[in-house]
Amino acid sequence: MDQKVQAQKAAVLKKLHQGPKILVLANAWDVISARMVEQIGFPAVATTSAGIAAALGYPDGQRVSRDEMLGVVGRIARAVKVPVTADMEAGYGTTPAQMAETARALIDAGAVGLNLEDMTGDDESSQVEIALQVEKIEAIQEASAAAGVPLVLNARTDIYLTPIGPPETRFERTLERLGAYRKAGADCVFAPALKEPETIARLVAAMKAPLNILMMPGGPSLDELERLGVARASIGSGLMRATLGRARSLARAMFERRDDQALFAEAVPYAEVNRLLGRA
Repeated sequence: MDQKVQAQKAAVLKKLHQGPKILVLANAWDVISARMVEQIGFPAVATTSAGIAAALGYPDGQRVSRDEMLGVVGRIARAVKVPVTADMEAGYGTTPAQMAETARALIDAGAVGLNLEDMTGDDESSQVEIALQVEKIEAIQEASAAAGVPLVLNARTDIYLTPIGPPETRFERTLERLGAYRKAGADCVFAPALKEPETIARLVAAMKAPLNILMMPGGPSLDELERLGVARASIGSGLMRATLGRARSLARAMFERRDDQALFAEAVPYAEVNRLLGRA
């Protein structure tokens, strides 16, 4: 992809985080889901690592390789016209040099943004030390700037998601980490599993930086998140899992009740699928 075009898309994506309205991302996991998200009118496409991993036959959590992840991200980026930001988990490496490699590979794939976690495994023992995570973020930003496509980086900490440590310390430790990531060059910060409105409002006020919140059952609505000052809301693997849930229900109806009519009632027309994928 032309790097000038990519740089323009990166500028658009960065501006979307700073607009008066919340940026809502319905995360995609393959080309057709990305095209449908784009067709509906979303101004950007975000990928879900869990969704892509599942489609490739892996559980979530960096089990999929960087090359396999980038292969899908590249297909999506080539298929849509809007900016693409990729969930790159913990960057598929442990050193700043490897982060720089990931940044260059991501640009080559056509994406203009990424989500970067600070855990490399499933438990709190894998949480990366703050100083090293800062170096990783700096390496990504330096490498992407040198390549002419400053990647829009969404820096994530999993203190609430895992969760890590005593509840009464989580806010301050989240603030410490996200503050350090922002100072290192992150364009947006992300605290998944944070859903108490009062705590979200405190974090928005304390960070003074675009905040990403993961939409979750029992969490604030999009309208409330916008009122709280949240800049970006994403669904993660939610759309993919909802699609799986509906597919399971339809398959069960056919198997148990010989009911095929519900399937046809909601199916996207065959011709529309082909049209979305660019076929006559």
